[in-house]
Amino acid sequence: MRRGRRHCLRGLAAILLPALAGVFGSSSAVAATRDVWVAAVPTTWNAVPNARDAIHGTRFDRAATVFPTVVYRRYTRGWRKQIRLDYDARAGADRFTGPLIRARVGDRVRIHFKNLDTLRGQAHSMHFHGVEYKPSSDGVFLPLFAGKGGDVKPGKSFTYRLKAGPGSAGVWPYHDHSNSMEESIAGGMFGALSIAGRGERRADREYLVAFAPWHGFQTIDGRAFVGNTPVFESHAGDTVQWDVMGMGSEFHTFHVHGHRWRTDGGSPEDTRGLGPAESFRVRWREDAPGTWLYHCHVEEHMMQGMIGLYRVRP
Repeated sequence: MRRGRRHCLRGLAAILLPALAGVFGSSSAVAATRDVWVAAVPTTWNAVPNARDAIHGTRFDRAATVFPTVVYRRYTRGWRKQIRLDYDARAGADRFTGPLIRARVGDRVRIHFKNLDTLRGQAHSMHFHGVEYKPSSDGVFLPLFAGKGGDVKPGKSFTYRLKAGPGSAGVWPYHDHSNSMEESIAGGMFGALSIAGRGERRADREYLVAFAPWHGFQTIDGRAFVGNTPVFESHAGDTVQWDVMGMGSEFHTFHVHGHRWRTDGGSPEDTRGLGPAESFRVRWREDAPGTWLYHCHVEEHMMQGMIGLYRVRP
């Protein structure tokens, strides 16, 4: 019980950023212009690469877990080379989900997008939640009204111009909103924006948990079942941030065993719900070494794969 009380207090201090930014140190509040190069590319994805559910022992045939699809990938300038940044790898992003695009309140962000879909040959786009932009950068397919950014043909490119406004601090989804949106989102064309507040220090560890269905499985970052889903790691004393989002047409609940955090209103909680295209972040300073489960607490979803491991080292 003592640990639980200390955990709540630490979670409170962490979640009230940037008001308590001094607790964790400060970061530069100077606005910047950030350029990010992204492409829609074909890939073959395996949701259960070890072919088993480690908890229940169920085994799966590869034909039921591997499918071709189109996803977002990060590139160097001019789409010369596909890359995966260190913080993408640590967060579990930019493998199935798109890259974790980071910015800070006040920043301008230019997303240079190219459609390299040679699998289906469809038009695609990028639509961003939580940030400010003009209609030309909305990324939505809307005949007679939308610009080219909502209907980027194969081989073509478009630059979306965004601003992280005063209300943009937090975690927000982005996804395809072209005419092929339904098929694209079901195939994994989505990712997350992580917007820090002015003067807010980034957490020591940041994890992306994207809940989404995939060909009969319920996945976290495109993987299903313990042994396949991301294993997130931290050390006691680390400030950790969980970026949680839901895509598809279902509702989920996020739960981490042995941990609690504070809501914006100050109430302790250990489970939070979210629906399609909803997102949130929670933070705490870690003080509970051990191996814990994190999962969707809709039991049917958990049994279909939405469960993973979180390891805290002393």
